[in-house]
Amino acid sequence: MTTSADTRPLGVCTWTFGDRPLADIAARLRKLGFDGVELMGELEAYTPAEAAAILGDHGLEVFSLTPANVDLAHPDRTTRKRAVDYYLRLLDFAAALGNPLVSCHGYVGRIRPLADLEEELVLLGEAVTQIAKRAAELGLRLVWEVLNRYESHLLCTASDALEFIQSLEADNLGLLLDAYHMNIEEPDPTAALRRAGSLLWLYHAADSNRQAIGRGHTDFAAQFMVLDEIGYRGPIILECTAPGPDPFVPIKDAESLQWLETYLRESRQQLITFSSPS
Repeated sequence: MTTSADTRPLGVCTWTFGDRPLADIAARLRKLGFDGVELMGELEAYTPAEAAAILGDHGLEVFSLTPANVDLAHPDRTTRKRAVDYYLRLLDFAAALGNPLVSCHGYVGRIRPLADLEEELVLLGEAVTQIAKRAAELGLRLVWEVLNRYESHLLCTASDALEFIQSLEADNLGLLLDAYHMNIEEPDPTAALRRAGSLLWLYHAADSNRQAIGRGHTDFAAQFMVLDEIGYRGPIILECTAPGPDPFVPIKDAESLQWLETYLRESRQQLITFSSPS
């Protein structure tokens, strides 16, 4: 089998390294042979100039930003306003950093509505519309990340997310699909990728157990064939996490970092294998 994985840049989500300094993360990723990152939007941890300098010194590009855990659909107006205000600051950060994609998603860890689900979706739509409008003024594109039901109760399938983003009629809003989340929610992940089509602006990869590509049962060969079919040429962002309890704590013990680097090394090699003639 031949795919075009080698034509797509390879990145890693920085949050999977926990609270390690960005310079240390960058050095490790460059040594592992990666091209860039999805940078955690820790607005108090570094300025855009500092982040750009650190990553640039290691030859790494910022492909995308992932947000802090804020709640755009919360029924409480004050909570929701704080979330929107954070995203507006994140957009300014992105614009100063060179216009990477900016990811949006539901509040991680809230798995049920606090009020009525339909009401929360209306509130979410209002919040994302406001964010998308400001992003357009800055020349930025947003992606809605589809999370599984054990992380968020909002828009857990590609179909639901597509219906939502298309209803907002924002030309700068696309979709982020993740092989790990699709493994849980989608009867056929390849069909989900086809359904996203030209609105798939970002793709995350980890196997069915959120470990290295090849350590679970996800059919990545099939997914990469569809990525070729729909013309996806964006980065492949790896989001593996170390084994152990509590999926929201990436570095769990003294062995976690070694496991993470092992997974990243193995995943990168698998992607190279996918792009080699059979």
